[in-house]
Amino acid sequence: MPNSHPMAKLKNKLSVILDVVPQGSNIIYVDYPVYNNGGDVLIMKGTEAFFKDNGIRVRARYSAMDIPDQLQIPGDWIIVCHGGGNFGDLYSNHQNLRERIVRDFPSHRIVIMPQTIHFQSEQKGNEVAALFNAHPDLHMFVRDTRSYQWAKEKLNQCSITLCPDMAHQLWPLKPTTETVKDVLYFLRTDIETVGGQKQFDDEADAAHRLDWDTLFTPLEVKGIVYFQKFYRLDKKIGGPLPTRTFWYKYTDHLMNKAVTLFSSYREVRTSRLHGHILACLLDMPHVVIDNSYGKNSQYYNTWTQPNPKAKLFSDTPDALEQPS
Repeated sequence: MPNSHPMAKLKNKLSVILDVVPQGSNIIYVDYPVYNNGGDVLIMKGTEAFFKDNGIRVRARYSAMDIPDQLQIPGDWIIVCHGGGNFGDLYSNHQNLRERIVRDFPSHRIVIMPQTIHFQSEQKGNEVAALFNAHPDLHMFVRDTRSYQWAKEKLNQCSITLCPDMAHQLWPLKPTTETVKDVLYFLRTDIETVGGQKQFDDEADAAHRLDWDTLFTPLEVKGIVYFQKFYRLDKKIGGPLPTRTFWYKYTDHLMNKAVTLFSSYREVRTSRLHGHILACLLDMPHVVIDNSYGKNSQYYNTWTQPNPKAKLFSDTPDALEQPS
């Protein structure tokens, strides 16, 4: 597809990361996902594609479950933390890992890939800001203007850059099956669900209403749980088991399943940010519904509004018109 397409332009904007992670850099990649959130898997696949496309040498990879308690890293390696929507106080496991990295490696360059920031507690936000501001070489990319404004004010000693989500590196994705169904409702069922989603829950037929935790079969979810056990075992015995190699192949299957699902529908209505981004990558019509703290609308207004096939839902009479 031509480089003038709005999604091609977003992919090109990711090159700003090369200012702090230059081509040919040696890095370690920290906090990649080992759980059943397909959005984070898309981010991981986009991040790995970015590394490969730019000749960035990934010397080690660690999830939150297998990163050693005592980690030794050569001084010229860059620590790159996985992006996403877990910077704040909603998902403490991942936030605690980032804070540990910042504390333990004051002499290394630390780069946090594009994140959405959300703190419920102002005190916690201030504590994180104090820690990050004390680091002399910390670079953070954020995915929306609200996160950017917060970071510019609070993380005023860090390098802050507005940047799209890493999944855009996967543009363009090709449909993997024939379009045979009408509307897919890909709707949140977790702590970020917002009341405005209710009308979509009410109108969705059960056969066409899914989320990440129901897209994958009980057997596939059980497989993810087994991978988590092997990661913990690998850390306990000091490895190296080939767990990550097999996990990455398994995530190829999970991602292909999501692509095939979306490809089989004419339109998507979603309150998942990466439901929105996946629909963009497949260049298909879709409606974006916000989450509990405005992450989806912020992202849409910052980056994807120029996409003629995306429409942001608002509580108005024409809100469910088909995207053009």
